[in-house]
Parts: sequence; C-alpha cells; structure tokens
Amino acid sequence: MNQADFFKCLSDPTRLEIMKLVLSKENVCVCEITEQLALSQPKISRHLALLRNLSILLDQRKGQWVYYRLNPALPEWANAILDVLKSQANVSQKTSADLSISYQCE
Repeated sequence: MNQADFFKCLSDPTRLEIMKLVLSKENVCVCEITEQLALSQPKISRHLALLRNLSILLDQRKGQWVYYRLNPALPEWANAILDVLKSQANVSQKTSADLSISYQCE
C-alpha cells in the first residue's frame, strides 16, 4: 500500500469516522456504522469498499451481515497513524461522555 493512497482515503470525513468506529471495536457490522453515522447503507458501503480495496479493512460475511475489522497485516507506519487516530477517538468519546454527565447534573 502506498502512503499517498492511504492518506487520501482517510482524508474523507466519513471514512475517518468509519475508521474510528472500527478501531473502537474488533468487528463492526455495516448496520452499526449506518446507525452511528446516520447515513444510508449504500453510502456507507461505498466508503467501506474503498477502505477494503486498499486493504485497510477486511470483511467477513456472517449470514446476512457483513462485519469489518482492521487488517492485521498493515504496515507498521499505517498502524502508527491508526494508533493516533484511535487515541483521538477515545479522547473524543470520553469528552462526550463527560459533557453528557455534566449536562445531566445541572
């Protein structure tokens, strides 16, 4: 995988959000992604196809559902970038949870 294609793929905000979801769980179903991002299934599938074609994500069909996970064979440099993305996603989730808690307390 070439670095320019990797960064170009992740430069799309929707694909970036998809990656945050995939990084937060081991296997993510397309239906979970569509629900979390509030986007149509065809639109999500198109973005997932790009991530899969670059071998960033792997897919696995279980019955009628397709699950996506991070490709464990990614180059070290790609994993380093995704680790940063994962840590940023964790900070965002914690901040959102804190805001929710403080809002409920008022």
